[in-house]
Amino acid sequence: MYKIGDKIVYPMHGVGKINAIEKKAVLGVKKEYYLVTIDNSGMEAMIPVEKADEIGIRPVISKNEVKKVLNVIEKGESKIEDDWKLRYQNNIEKVKSGSIFLVAEVTRDLYKRGQGKELSIMERKLYENAYNLVVHEISLAKDIDLEDAGNLISESLSAAAD
Repeated sequence: MYKIGDKIVYPMHGVGKINAIEKKAVLGVKKEYYLVTIDNSGMEAMIPVEKADEIGIRPVISKNEVKKVLNVIEKGESKIEDDWKLRYQNNIEKVKSGSIFLVAEVTRDLYKRGQGKELSIMERKLYENAYNLVVHEISLAKDIDLEDAGNLISESLSAAAD
C-alpha cells in the first residue's frame, strides 16, 4: 500500500503524487481510493486501492535504474514490425504495461523508425507520449528538471541512431 506523498507511475498517464487516500462511495459501493495528481497533464485521478496492482501502479524507478533505462535506449536491439497495425498494437501494449523499460523501447524504436520514414500521425503521438513518460519518470528519479531529463534521453537516442 502506498502512502500520502508517494510518487507513483500510472501506466499510459505518467508519474504522479498521491495527495490523499479516502473512502468514497461510487455507484453505491464504498471503497478506498488513492487521489493522485498526474504531473505531466495535471489530471486528477481516483484509483481504487484494491485495484492498484492490477492497473499497474508502481513506484518511480530508483536513481540507479535510470542508467538501465538509458542503456535500453542506446544499446537495445530494435525489432521493428513492418505491418504498421501490428507495430502500433505491440507498442501500445508496451506502453500500457507501465514498465519504464518497455516504454523506453517504444521511444527508441519509433525514434529510429522516424529517422528512416515519416511516422504516421498515430505513431508520432505514441512516440511523443512514450518520450514524455520516460522524461517525467527520469526527472523524478534523478531529481532533475524536465529539460535536463529530456537532454539525457535525446543524447541516448542520438547515440542509438549512430
